[in-house]
Amino acid sequence: MTTIIKKENNMEAKSWKNIKDDVYGKIGTDRRDELERDFESFKIGLILKKAREEKHLTQSALAEIIDKKREYISRVENNGSNLTLKTLFDIVEKGLGGKVKISIEV
Repeated sequence: MTTIIKKENNMEAKSWKNIKDDVYGKIGTDRRDELERDFESFKIGLILKKAREEKHLTQSALAEIIDKKREYISRVENNGSNLTLKTLFDIVEKGLGGKVKISIEV
C-alpha cells in the first residue's frame, strides 16, 4: 500500500512500512512491537471468522459447540485478543474441525 503525501508542492509516495516506522517507530521498539502483536491478533480473528463462515456456522452455533457465549465468539472474531490457547484449540478443532499449527521464532 502506498500513500501519497503532499510535501511543499511536491508529491512524495510513502509506503505503509515507512508510515508505520514514522508513527510507531522501527521494528524492535516497544510501541511498534505492540502494534505488530495487535495486528496479528486481529488477523487471527479474521481467519477464524472466515473459517466459521465457510463451515456455514453462525456465531451462536459455534459458541454452543465449544460451550461459550455468542458474544465471546464475536469479540474473538473482531479483535482476536485475550484468546487463550485452549480456547483457540477448542474453536479450531472442536468447532471448526481444523488443526492449529503454531510457529515461534526466537
